[in-house]
Amino acid sequence: MKRFRIFVFLSSLSLSIFAQFPYGTTGLLHMPTAEMQRDKTFMLGGSYLHEQATPTKWDYPTYNYYINITILPFFEVGYTCTLFKFAMPGMGLPERYRNQDRQFSVRLRAIKEGQFWQYMPVVVIGGNDALTSGGVVSNPSELGNGYWNRWYLAATKHFNLYGELGVHAAYVYNDRLDYPLNGVALGANWSPRFHAPLNIMAEYDSRRLNCGLSYRIWKDHINIVTELTECKYPSVGVYFKVHLK
Repeated sequence: MKRFRIFVFLSSLSLSIFAQFPYGTTGLLHMPTAEMQRDKTFMLGGSYLHEQATPTKWDYPTYNYYINITILPFFEVGYTCTLFKFAMPGMGLPERYRNQDRQFSVRLRAIKEGQFWQYMPVVVIGGNDALTSGGVVSNPSELGNGYWNRWYLAATKHFNLYGELGVHAAYVYNDRLDYPLNGVALGANWSPRFHAPLNIMAEYDSRRLNCGLSYRIWKDHINIVTELTECKYPSVGVYFKVHLK
């Protein structure tokens, strides 16, 4: 009976897994986590991003849109486009959104939660902006393309604390001079028992402290996410999620 209750509890956690809307992958706000969507989960979303929520290439607010699919229970891929704004004075055209940055993301679950012992966290390795335009693995030390590049190892453990509590830790790495990421990230999310569609999130993403909320409607098919980067600069995103089987 005890094992059955544990199974039911862990199964219910899939309802509170959400997308990391600046990157278009599963995660917290800016920091990666080791949570995985259900097999054959498809996500389509878009966001308004404050300039403080983006790499330094963007010194203005921008928008993104993305698609994401969990191909297997342990493998997720995503494709995200973030809009560029620039003027064309030679043609007499004012500053507008005229181009976009494209990035591919990949996540691979290495260890399941509780796989080897009772308190074993789930472990995921992954990368964002993982490929260059030539189709090779992105070099994180470049100053050119690969603005969102990072590689990471993440671990997540869930607890039942008046609802669902997720505790997350990750090591994030790149060697970019314009947007360096190299350090430990820590975060947590809590979905209260009295109102399960709500998720409250806080994190240190290896650079800054962020906080935010997500809210699920229509049986988790539509999710709204809000973030305060450095707990003061607002961004917002919405994504549609469906299970293809």
